Amino acid sequence: MSASRAVTVLAFDFGLRRIGVAVGNTLTGTARPLTTLVARDGVPDWAQVSCICTDYLPALCLVGIPCNMNGSEGQLGPMARAFANELRERTGREVLLLDERLSSRAAEESLRAERASGVRTRQLRKGEVDQMAATLILMQWLRQPGTSHG
Repeated sequence: MSASRAVTVLAFDFGLRRIGVAVGNTLTGTARPLTTLVARDGVPDWAQVSCICTDYLPALCLVGIPCNMNGSEGQLGPMARAFANELRERTGREVLLLDERLSSRAAEESLRAERASGVRTRQLRKGEVDQMAATLILMQWLRQPGTSHG
């Protein structure tokens, strides 16, 4: 990735029933929740994924790989890898895999804290947790040494 231009990045928090999606930019170093895809056994509506890629034109997609605390791949790892491979094939985008250990827990804690402080006024929805987890995966990647930020 060139350090001189902004790059749009999409991140996916893989799940069997829901896949959270976030969008970010390397120039600003920011990420935000985008949507939650409904999935059936980890398979999303690929037409919806294609529309998101057409709308946002990401240069890169990130897929969180569920890992155990010891760093080994979790039981959903092979399905998340299959999703990442299918995403690469269907969109023609570069796809990177990231350890997403504890991203869903951190996302839920962050959203609950917003609710407790009054920033968020309505009850937490599961899809929002998935979107926030994708946002945290993307922020983790943006903060890695060597990731260009423009």
